[in-house]
Amino acid sequence: MKTESSATDSATIAVTASDAVPEPRSGRALGTALAALGVTTFSLTFPSTVWALEGFGPWSLVSVRSVLAAAVAGVCLLALRVPLPRRRHWGGLAVVGAGVVLGFPMLTTLALRTATTAHSAVVVGLLPLTTAVLSALRTGARPSRAFWIAACAGAAAVVAFTVQQSGGALTRADLYLFGALLICAAGYTEGGRLAKVMPGWQVISWALVLCLPLTAAGAGVALSAEPVHLTAHAVVGLVWVAVVSTFCGLVVWYKGMGLIGIPKASQLQLAQPLLTLVWSVFLLGETLPVAAPLTAAAVLVCIAVTQRTRG
Repeated sequence: MKTESSATDSATIAVTASDAVPEPRSGRALGTALAALGVTTFSLTFPSTVWALEGFGPWSLVSVRSVLAAAVAGVCLLALRVPLPRRRHWGGLAVVGAGVVLGFPMLTTLALRTATTAHSAVVVGLLPLTTAVLSALRTGARPSRAFWIAACAGAAAVVAFTVQQSGGALTRADLYLFGALLICAAGYTEGGRLAKVMPGWQVISWALVLCLPLTAAGAGVALSAEPVHLTAHAVVGLVWVAVVSTFCGLVVWYKGMGLIGIPKASQLQLAQPLLTLVWSVFLLGETLPVAAPLTAAAVLVCIAVTQRTRG
């Protein structure tokens, strides 16, 4: 994984030290609430993507959503006259862009062409553990043993659910989803680190703007190659994934991670696949798997444990 370049050793020490400083109780409560709000918005991403795919091809959808999100981010940056990030932060922003703006949306969109929303949601349920592992490797964080036991238990519940639903066979969609896990976890880890030294909304805003030349060119090529059939579902889905999932949700998510730390915030995402299952039933008419309530209970217990342990 590409790492953020550092101008001086003192800058690196400062960021590492800030990761280790515990936040006040009020900061932890606000951080938890913001991270949970981000998870709620993300839980609607897969159903919204399925809606958007009714009118857009996969390449068009990913590029157009990124362009729209970058437009919103750019207006905010200009309106508030935000200065350019320091040179040492651009490497981390590039990782955020590659993982969160480009890689994860593209791979999950390709997977959702053949996999159900419910199946995709539970596979991506492994994202919290993947993020926690990459965070430990990248930042040197050392969560407690109880934290790791609870995190692994939650991931095991998600894996068991996935295997039970798929009969143990991996499909191309699963490979797309596993690839999305790795690249998104890298983006979350770098975004969480950067949210310690700049506002979370600026992290995702600059990542979107950094990717704009590539996504704008991609949108032009994709829209000319893939037919567009605008429907109400397609428009609503596009607006949600562009404005809410890609911008607003990541703004509160990175702010929450900056307040409570990457490992603890990432474990809140264990609830995301369960929320997505609910949305898939109400919005897409999919059948809720029988094992879902048991998985929900196991995962919620794991979330409670990880939030009470030292992250």
